[in-house]
Amino acid sequence: MNTTILLFLLQDGVTNGAVYALLGLALVLVFAVTRVILIPQGEFITFGALTYATLSAGNMPGTAKLAMAMGVVAFLFDLFTARRSLHGKLILRSAALNLLLPLAILGLTMALAGKGTPIAINIALSLLITAAIGLYLYRIAFQPLAHTSVLVLLIASVGSHLALQGFGLVFFGAEGLRGPTISDAAVTIGPLRFTGQSIAVYCITIALIVGLWLFFGYTLYGKALRATAVNRLGARLVGIRTSLSGRIAFLLASVIGAVSGILIVPMTTLYYDTGFLIGLKGFIAAIIGGLVSYPLTAIAALVVGTVEAFSSFYASNFKEVIVFTLILPVLVLRSLAAPAAEEEKD
Repeated sequence: MNTTILLFLLQDGVTNGAVYALLGLALVLVFAVTRVILIPQGEFITFGALTYATLSAGNMPGTAKLAMAMGVVAFLFDLFTARRSLHGKLILRSAALNLLLPLAILGLTMALAGKGTPIAINIALSLLITAAIGLYLYRIAFQPLAHTSVLVLLIASVGSHLALQGFGLVFFGAEGLRGPTISDAAVTIGPLRFTGQSIAVYCITIALIVGLWLFFGYTLYGKALRATAVNRLGARLVGIRTSLSGRIAFLLASVIGAVSGILIVPMTTLYYDTGFLIGLKGFIAAIIGGLVSYPLTAIAALVVGTVEAFSSFYASNFKEVIVFTLILPVLVLRSLAAPAAEEEKD
């Protein structure tokens, strides 16, 4: 290996690691606030990417109809939950959020879907559709189980992943799709050539990380999410609506997943089930960060991306095996460091 190849591999690793960092941060956020290990994060990647590719091809994405259907189900859930005290304001608020919002997104998508639509509009529509799906997914699948154990939430997460993956196959088919690049510009620095898409990956990743830092540090809702993550019961006692915190966490995670997918789909062909594997690599970074540390998760994501790049060069057939093996020493060390707990006796 010479210096040029080394630089190319490092560039590829940093590019992949930037995407994995976004996914890892989203997983840590959702787990800290809701105790949900968000396995459907891969579907947010797929839906965002393939919705963008479908819109760019001039077709109507089925995910807009899925968001509308999930909104109707979420509205019915709200009616059932408030059946004993039907307050007009609550019903109107639920109807606006769960019926009017997805209907507006569906109408906007139907009106704008077509050839010649600017890339910025296609990206905005893809983010809106995926964000709505994430919002309603929490209301339907996880909010009714918010006070159950982590194991029950994990089972619900697996079920949601399988259901959304099936919808992805129905909407997008078994063939892969690829979207247009955000920018065709390119910059050459020495032996390295940075395309507009890779530069967009770096810039958007940094912007999102800084935006999340500002959101959690300086906004009321961000501080409410931090309080919910630290102590869920204490947050409820001081008047923080933990259900709203969960919805915001899922909304942010779905947007981050969709952004990641849109950044990836111009560089590689994505299929309806590709997002699951990409999401798992973000999950490895989150596990290394202990599902609590945002900076450690970001650093671990860069390590995962770099290891993947070098593995694909030296042993491409075992690339995934090598990457997923990174989690084993971390789990062993954490199990040895954890205090011993006696088994419960009958």
